[in-house]
Amino acid sequence: MKKSLYASGDEVNIRASGESVTIFKSQYVKNMKRYSYTVNEHPNTFFFEEELSKEE
Repeated sequence: MKKSLYASGDEVNIRASGESVTIFKSQYVKNMKRYSYTVNEHPNTFFFEEELSKEE
């Protein structure tokens, strides 16, 4: 299992919309072999690493 790309509290952008959001929590999805992330601004939606990008 690889390490999570983002940590709780990290500010990232949603690639599709460009919206700036804050990571609330991450969880490893074993059967998909990747992390999903919940953000403070959209608590009922989760995102995968490839849907997010780190702010520079």
